[in-house]
Amino acid sequence: MSNMQVRTRFAPSPTGYMHIGNLRTALYTYLIAKKNNGKFILRIEDTDQERYVEGAVDLIYKTLAETGLNYDEGPDIGGDYGPYIQSERKGLYKEYAEKLVSLGNAYYCFCDKERLDALRTESEGDKGIPKYDRHCCSLSPAAIEENLKSGKPYVIRQKMPAEGTTSFDDAVFGTITVENSELDDQILLKSDGLPTYNFANVVDDHLMGITHIVRGSEYLSSTPKYNLLYEAFGWEIPTYIHTSPVMKDAHKKLSKREGDASYEDFTRKGYLKDAVINYIALLGWSPGDDREIFTLEELVEAFDIKGISKSPAIFDVKKLDWMNGEYIRKLSPEEFHEQALPYYKQAIQTTDIDLYKISGLLHTRTEKLSDIPEIIDFFDELPAYDTALYFHKKMKTDAEKALPVLKEILPVLKNVENWHQQEIHDALFALIERLGIKNGQVLWPLRVAVSGKKATPGGGIELAEILGKEECIKRIEKGIALIESQ
Repeated sequence: MSNMQVRTRFAPSPTGYMHIGNLRTALYTYLIAKKNNGKFILRIEDTDQERYVEGAVDLIYKTLAETGLNYDEGPDIGGDYGPYIQSERKGLYKEYAEKLVSLGNAYYCFCDKERLDALRTESEGDKGIPKYDRHCCSLSPAAIEENLKSGKPYVIRQKMPAEGTTSFDDAVFGTITVENSELDDQILLKSDGLPTYNFANVVDDHLMGITHIVRGSEYLSSTPKYNLLYEAFGWEIPTYIHTSPVMKDAHKKLSKREGDASYEDFTRKGYLKDAVINYIALLGWSPGDDREIFTLEELVEAFDIKGISKSPAIFDVKKLDWMNGEYIRKLSPEEFHEQALPYYKQAIQTTDIDLYKISGLLHTRTEKLSDIPEIIDFFDELPAYDTALYFHKKMKTDAEKALPVLKEILPVLKNVENWHQQEIHDALFALIERLGIKNGQVLWPLRVAVSGKKATPGGGIELAEILGKEECIKRIEKGIALIESQ
């Protein structure tokens, strides 16, 4: 395979959203192709029409475009191995299933639903794995001919070897061996003439020249069935890379049904797409050193299949928050302002607030954009707060000590002519010196009075400047009245 061009594929089913495990498969598939100067292909597997969701295909295109996982061939851009949508290929699977029958590796099965249901009930009673009993495997050519002529519905089943074992090598899990006696004669072609997922996959991967297949470790046990098909046709077997699941915790897989986030949920919550991709790359893969921050180009450079882990990866939101914060700090001030703007609008209706100044305070202090409204809502309106907020052990102050200080601050700020940070700062520090007290005993009461919050983006002086002289003085007067009333 060394002289062949590496070709990988991402083959999602259009069932709605792009969950994190799915996106990780797409990413690893992309990285393997790009690392080896190969081709990355998008194929849409839509043969399960019952699960098809309107608009889901566009969502797949959009997500891959947004995250920079640009494919070289696909339904919307074409290529030499199309069509790239499974339902548009349905004519070709029957021919391959019939070829397997003629090779002796598959057979026509005419059993009706009643018989199969009875068989299943029987095997459940025996506590066995429901398996087809090969009733049609030994039909005579004349009986098969007769059934086909009379138009009796049929499926085509794969004929598994009855004894021995089948082995395959996985790039992550090593050699996997199964007893052939455990393999069921799986259906390849359904009675409506459409292929099963397992069969269509093998045929398409071969016809599209796929050399490396990335998929979840839940498919490890069905891989021998795939390989028996490759061998029956005399086709080259691709390299398999099975990845362990992404877990919510030690016992639970991430799942949409449990309300776990999809890619869209993360971007909606204000995570940056580059941070999400970087974080997902490290869910079950390690670069072999301590690096944690990678651009997509750097991931291509560093990626090695040997770094993929057999152990399940735990999705750690705190780690993602940290990483997202690192990415936010890497934005230019203009980029940050632009990304933060929609979140400011959720919390600030007042028009005379300088939002650029708020960006200056938040840029280095934000982990995810969706936290912003709650951090800055006090700019719009002073929240109701308790005077206990004036207590600060380190600043050596409380409501009782704050009251005379606020009364001193008031005339000082009223006298500031040019309402700028530097002037406010100088006036307050002159007051601190005059009163002979610690900085915090003036600055903490000011911060509480103007924000009504325990934690704010920036200190009292910065907040006072942004709020403007009139509003700032109004809030300090409110603070004085509040303490006096208690």
